[in-house]
Amino acid sequence: MYDGGKIIPGLVVFVALALAPMLLGATLGQGATKPQLTLPADEKSCIESTDYMRANHMQLLVAWRDQVVRDGQRTYVASDGKEYEMSLTGTCIQQCHTKKSEFCDRCHDYASVSLNCWSCHVVPEEQKG
Repeated sequence: MYDGGKIIPGLVVFVALALAPMLLGATLGQGATKPQLTLPADEKSCIESTDYMRANHMQLLVAWRDQVVRDGQRTYVASDGKEYEMSLTGTCIQQCHTKKSEFCDRCHDYASVSLNCWSCHVVPEEQKG
């Protein structure tokens, strides 16, 4: 009545085919290595902690944009009490991350994320470091 002789081997083959890409990736493949970022030599820290900036820098930049454009607020007070001008190009790029290709691009390529900053901002010329 039941075709257990055909169903069970069919399920085994199905599960094996479904898991094959993951098993091959785990046994043969190599994970992507984290990018080596060129950090500013004269700065000891970013405006917030490294972990915070990795996870939330885009939300921070969007909040800056909204506060500057909509509210006219131009000063950001960091969690350590230091004040910074809310400016992607003035604060982030000109002061610290002067080589877009060695900082922004490496990280965003690794994460497969496309930048939309440059739809409004002029891509900065890289400064000689």
